[in-house]
Amino acid sequence: MTQFDPRRQPLRLAPHLLTTAAAIGIALLAGKPFAASEAQELPVLTPQQTAYLETQAYAAAAAPAGLNAPEAVPVQIRRGETFEQAVRRAGVRAEDASAVAATIASAFDLKDIRAGAKFETAVSRPRGGVGEARLIGLTMRTGPASQLTVSRSFDGALRLRSLDEKITHETVVARDKVQGSLSASARELGATSAVVRRASQLFAHKFDMQRDVRSADEFTLVFDRSVTESGRTIETGDLMYAELKGQVFYRFERPGTGKVEYFDSTGKNVRSTMMRTPLQNFRRVSSNYGYRTHPISGYRKMHQGMDFAASTGTPIVAPSDGVIVEARRWGGYGNWIRVRHANGLETGYGHLSRFAAGARAGQRVTQGQVIGYVGNTGNSTGPHLHYEMWRNGQRINPASVRTQEGTILAGTELAAFRAEKARIDRIIAAGGQSRPVVQNASSGLRPIES
Repeated sequence: MTQFDPRRQPLRLAPHLLTTAAAIGIALLAGKPFAASEAQELPVLTPQQTAYLETQAYAAAAAPAGLNAPEAVPVQIRRGETFEQAVRRAGVRAEDASAVAATIASAFDLKDIRAGAKFETAVSRPRGGVGEARLIGLTMRTGPASQLTVSRSFDGALRLRSLDEKITHETVVARDKVQGSLSASARELGATSAVVRRASQLFAHKFDMQRDVRSADEFTLVFDRSVTESGRTIETGDLMYAELKGQVFYRFERPGTGKVEYFDSTGKNVRSTMMRTPLQNFRRVSSNYGYRTHPISGYRKMHQGMDFAASTGTPIVAPSDGVIVEARRWGGYGNWIRVRHANGLETGYGHLSRFAAGARAGQRVTQGQVIGYVGNTGNSTGPHLHYEMWRNGQRINPASVRTQEGTILAGTELAAFRAEKARIDRIIAAGGQSRPVVQNASSGLRPIES
């Protein structure tokens, strides 16, 4: 059996060479000779198709006698654990774990692997259930668009391959009608959770996202992203433009401030002093402000707030800038937060499952910042948010608050905004744009949330 030489440099194959190799492997497995002089031109395969064909070829040929076909076993490295120890937890022999670690180490410093990193092994188990499993292959991502794959060849030796996908930086114009929910519809068009969250916060200044937005309402989102050849989004930039039901929002950084804000087509800041609701994602208003029969006591009494039915863990955001004055356990309210805002307004939030990181008395919060998460603590019959509001110490109906719009640009700021608006409008008219291919995406983009 050929022994693996850890000093051997890894074989690096471009995606189009992998396509040819996969086709040759399939032809050999089928018992047909591969003759380059007589071969027809191969169709161009996507990276996903190439990976599938390779997987099938290796699965058909790599399982040693007496072992079942390889099965995928995902592994996540634990704190204080070495890469080799993590491989052993897949149930393979110590020799296999040591050999694959040495193979990977010839191309990648294993010291750079941190706890929480994931990789996938292909393991063949004995047909009779007796004996040790055999490691057939391992795939580990080493960068946003690169991965190392170790596979066992026909003679039993381990072979290392490196695949680097090209990355394209592009501006996406996602335009459609709402189907089910805005969040789900936007994700279908490639929007990430960060993009959807930002758009929802903007729309919340104008709409009640649960009651005002319906299926068939048209929306448009424009955002930057970096995408691999296989279509996987690895980084996103800020939301540049958002439109829903005729309401438009343009991203603009006012000269000299370094602060990103959103304005309508005339240059008016769309940021109102108070958002309509502290939740962008809830099922319904389960109880309004006013007299009702209490669901637990059975008595008719005043309900001094609004209840929003939502799933446990739904983020709660500050509807306006302010300071947290309470973040504690408070009787029937369970986990409770109270925030003081400008103009004598205060808001309260009850039954939280937990507080956001750093949420404590004295902390300043900005509009749209997550302060806690929906829960079912205290006297509660199910997961929901109890939302209260005070003006000058007197409880008021949160739905009755009318807020003012933000500032309007003028002078040189307005001229700069109009230039940026014209640029974004050209991108929308063109349906998006792509930048030159780069190997490492950067320029203000942020990694995708896992």
